[in-house]
Amino acid sequence: MLLRESGVVNLKSSLTGALLGTAVGDALGLAREGLSSRRAARLFGEPGQYQVLPRWGVISDDTEHACLTAQSLLATGNDAEAFARELARQKRRWAIVCPAGAGRATLLASCRLWLGVSPHWRGVFSAGNGPAMRSGILGIAVEDLDQLRTLVRISTRLTHTDPKAECGALAIAAAARLSSRTKTTITGDEYQKLLREIVTSDTVVNNATDELLAVVDRIVVSVERHEATESFAASLGCAGFVSGYVYHTVPIVLHAWLRHPQEYRDAVLSVIRCGGDTDTTAALVGGIVGGAVGPEGIPDEWLRDLCDWPWTRQRMEQLAAQLAEARQQAGVMTPPEFALPGALVRNLAFLAIVLAHGVRRLFPPY
Repeated sequence: MLLRESGVVNLKSSLTGALLGTAVGDALGLAREGLSSRRAARLFGEPGQYQVLPRWGVISDDTEHACLTAQSLLATGNDAEAFARELARQKRRWAIVCPAGAGRATLLASCRLWLGVSPHWRGVFSAGNGPAMRSGILGIAVEDLDQLRTLVRISTRLTHTDPKAECGALAIAAAARLSSRTKTTITGDEYQKLLREIVTSDTVVNNATDELLAVVDRIVVSVERHEATESFAASLGCAGFVSGYVYHTVPIVLHAWLRHPQEYRDAVLSVIRCGGDTDTTAALVGGIVGGAVGPEGIPDEWLRDLCDWPWTRQRMEQLAAQLAEARQQAGVMTPPEFALPGALVRNLAFLAIVLAHGVRRLFPPY
């Protein structure tokens, strides 16, 4: 268990751990995305190594969502309207360079960005995971709960309008917030208290809030019984395969986090073993636990072999340091932006690698 002092160093460490933890989880789960746990085990064996490329870890849109959100927050501070405009601009730049593997709702909303639709009306009715990918970093960086709810709502409705997507994003933000601020073992009761404070003091919602809180109650009971995350996934109807539906993904992530709140390796591998949307589940729990343990709590070999561009390890560390400084000083900074031609080349190469990887899946062992 890693106990760190509060203050600037703590915030910088938490933000760095969250971004790097997201990237490492994303890269570890990427090769198994869309496969059942049984099929993935036959193809790749036990999880724990990067497998899209031999040895080297590459990231997908899960990490990019988190980094773009951090950039937008860095550039706008506490101004919610400015945050909405900046995140929309960042998403527009991101979409034009052909990101591989992005969700349908996110891509459709990005197309609307280019048509000039208002930032508050670009989303589509979907309960996907895009908003949850963007909310963990907000939970760590934003101190005021009212502002946190506002920014999560803006980030969510930019792409998704189903209330479940917003509730799921708030649940991840609450987990990341509590994880980064707690020096002792986290209890389910603590999380339930914070989550109820966040989601019930505003009108997210119709029945989405009640459904979320009910499943969190089940998570807490399961964790208290020391049940494995795979067993809990089976109880949700996700035995061997966790779908991209936010009320499947987020509960699995929360369970793994509460089972292993300061054990990064155990938390990430437990969700990968559940199968299905493994890059997203591993990225989400990696970001939450990474916010607690900092970069020093992430296995060295995974960090060392993380190799991608433009979101390199160094760039994420720089972004986290800038955001921590800006939040402490209540100021804003201009984040560095990647070159669009270079990002396009990278994404086309990444697409070719993903397609080749998909062809490999057509062959034995089954």
